[in-house]
Amino acid sequence: MQNLIDAVKDLYCTWKGTEPLAVDVIPISGSERRYFRIHGKDETVIGTYGANIKENESFIYFSENFYKKKLAVPEIYAVSNDRMYYLQEDFGDVSLLNHLEKDGFTQPVYALFKKSLEELATLQVKGDNGLDYKRCLTNKEFGKEAIMADLLYFKYYFLDALRKPYDKQKLIKDFEALSNYLTHTEYKYFMFRDFQSRNILVKEDNSVHFIDYQGGMKGAPQYDVASMLWQARANLPAEWKESLLDDYMHTFEALIDGPLDRIVFRSQYNGYVLIRLLQVLGAYGFRGLFERKAQFLTAIPLGLRNLREFFTHQSVGIAVPEFRKVLDICVSDEIIQQFTPTQASEQTPLLVKICSFSYRKGLPQDETNNGGGFVFDCRGILNPGRIDEFKTQHGRDKPVKDFLEQQTQMLSYLNSVFDIVDMTVEDYIKRDFESLMVSFGCTGGQHRSVYAADALARHLRNKFKVKIELRHMVQDEKNWSNPLPAKQ
Repeated sequence: MQNLIDAVKDLYCTWKGTEPLAVDVIPISGSERRYFRIHGKDETVIGTYGANIKENESFIYFSENFYKKKLAVPEIYAVSNDRMYYLQEDFGDVSLLNHLEKDGFTQPVYALFKKSLEELATLQVKGDNGLDYKRCLTNKEFGKEAIMADLLYFKYYFLDALRKPYDKQKLIKDFEALSNYLTHTEYKYFMFRDFQSRNILVKEDNSVHFIDYQGGMKGAPQYDVASMLWQARANLPAEWKESLLDDYMHTFEALIDGPLDRIVFRSQYNGYVLIRLLQVLGAYGFRGLFERKAQFLTAIPLGLRNLREFFTHQSVGIAVPEFRKVLDICVSDEIIQQFTPTQASEQTPLLVKICSFSYRKGLPQDETNNGGGFVFDCRGILNPGRIDEFKTQHGRDKPVKDFLEQQTQMLSYLNSVFDIVDMTVEDYIKRDFESLMVSFGCTGGQHRSVYAADALARHLRNKFKVKIELRHMVQDEKNWSNPLPAKQ
């Protein structure tokens, strides 16, 4: 990580002619790219590192092209000679999703969604003009091949993991039919490809700006609208989806030559809603069922309910019987329940006691006489305590957290822990057990065990809504300047 930080510092110095005051590591999300907020005397900029040079070049090319047209994208300030690092305009870290989660379905939030769709239509139409699609990251057009790829992604990484019987040959024929139907869309412009509220940043003046469009290509504009309005995490009300679609079509029509055939547009829009919902389920399946990432597993019920809502009220305008049979299986109560975790209620007696400790001082005692529950050894994780700058810090300090998340196997370790503990917590909730103890130990009880205990407490609270008692035994003995609470 330090090599990446040094590289973005060097690029900043070359561009600005002076050293940055500070560099913050921005927490990693679903991307393999790494982002840094670089603080200068009068401004901040975002430094980006990506090992995929073609992906970097695609983003840089799109950004430079769109910025000249005054579209809602960041300015690119500097690019390294090896094309692995670049500096871009900083729009802050408040997304449209943050506004929605904070303020709910209010008129100001609706106005931000409407403004985002207006800027999207402008980007799609004006951005398309003169764009060299040969410089796209993958396919230059979202046509039949790309649509089939999304459908097969869903098939292999989600549908087949359910182990439910279906006619594979008939399903592939239905995929072909749907792909052919959607390939002949009436409108093709720049397609953002991952247009969702997380990728829309909102500045203090309520202006909206876009990031993460490096996967863009030529394609149907309806796909991007579907991505935004049917984002499972946003869970927009039906009336918002309908009204925002009307708002978008009004803006889009004003930008294109000639009138918009709204009947055809809506019919093809429904088809792209389906494609997007299935692509997202494929991603959840890959990240959750195959890579065992807990946050994607918990998102699967949201994606399935989203798909069920779509089929309750909409159709795709083409007969695909085996495909419909498969989708009925996916959105059945049985499958949704399979991925929906059991959650505690106010009457649930279970209390999960989580603690961190030092092996040098001995294992924590279980006051309930249940035998101590789970004890997980964190000493196989690279120890931050061996690094001088971390010796006086603990597992809740940001530099230590960054180190554990970015330079150790802590996240993979915790995913395995979550799998084991989740089974027991779910069973204990169903059986009305009263107590479970989970302990994390490391050499000093200061860094790794503290981070792991906090992470499990957060995970169980979010997934099961269960009562948590959290203790950090070494920290309880020390008088830190920022003490850690005994309970959360």
